Amino acid sequence: MTETPQGTPNPNPNALSEQEAEKLVRSLRRKEGSWVDWGKACHQLARSGYNSQNIFEETGFEPVHQNQVIVGSQVYDSIVTVGVSDHTRSHFARKGSDILYELRILTQEERAAAAEFIVQRNLDFDESHELAKAMKDFSRLSKLPEGFSSHPGDAVAYQSWKLARQKSDMQERSRLIARGLSFAHTPSARQKIEQLLTDFTVTPSKPAPILPVYRIESAEQLPRILPVVGEMPLTPADLQAVPLVEEEEPFGMVKASGNAAWVPIPSWQVVLQAEDPVAILCHSDRLAQPLTGKPESVLLVVDRSMRVWDENSYFICDRNGTLDMQWFESQPDTRLLGKILLVLRPKKILDEEYGKEVWQIDE
Repeated sequence: MTETPQGTPNPNPNALSEQEAEKLVRSLRRKEGSWVDWGKACHQLARSGYNSQNIFEETGFEPVHQNQVIVGSQVYDSIVTVGVSDHTRSHFARKGSDILYELRILTQEERAAAAEFIVQRNLDFDESHELAKAMKDFSRLSKLPEGFSSHPGDAVAYQSWKLARQKSDMQERSRLIARGLSFAHTPSARQKIEQLLTDFTVTPSKPAPILPVYRIESAEQLPRILPVVGEMPLTPADLQAVPLVEEEEPFGMVKASGNAAWVPIPSWQVVLQAEDPVAILCHSDRLAQPLTGKPESVLLVVDRSMRVWDENSYFICDRNGTLDMQWFESQPDTRLLGKILLVLRPKKILDEEYGKEVWQIDE
């Protein structure tokens, strides 16, 4: 295991001690506490660096169940924060992680209202799923539809009313009208739905366009995002000030605070294997081994975690307070700050105008 570069923050401020982690694992293994406690324990372990497979092997909680109780416990906390009745709170404290998981798509206020409605009406999982979807669709409207309120029951009633108007099949239309009447909360909403009993006009729905969906087919199509230290000349402090970057799956997303520059690098194997990579801008004629051809800007990819000398590599080191790139024939006396993994030259375009012609690209 490599040491953390000086000046680099703790890569995981949420890391648990071995004793704390073992206590949580033991609690989960014994299923101590409520499902809310299980969700919070799984979340703590995940933030500490345990992946879902590790937690499953240690506790018996399958990954899909982990996700359900983690998200469900967060939704539970949010409805308690907003405020729900003691009956609703105690009901979900005992059971209902799967139902609260369905409410994740709603705002905190909507979750609380939905939770109260679910308990009052004793809705099952499928009905709760439909309720959450109806409320989400209802919230996207620019204004309240005529006759309907923002109550969860009216949201389902509006969904039923809208769908019923689109049906020419009388049996399906009647089923939706009955559903809408059973959920309608306000007299005006009930009246709007009852009008469909005598108005048989069919209002066909306009089909939604197909989403432009693409899937990344190879690992190299997903770049690795590296923090840019700056352009030479730089100091060792500049190199150490860049934080360790943690990517979030499945798209390699990174988050940053303050001023920062980032650059995408193809996911070549040498880049993927780097533990703490950063990028440094430099001119090709200032490298330890100048490149042939016209001088141009290049990008040095440096792994700060690799500071053990070997005779087949170039390293970044401190040379009188300035970063320098060197190759050492033997073990150096100077402190090594990182190994150079690769030097990236920019894409060479022979004729930029040619590439802009769509028909030429197609051919």
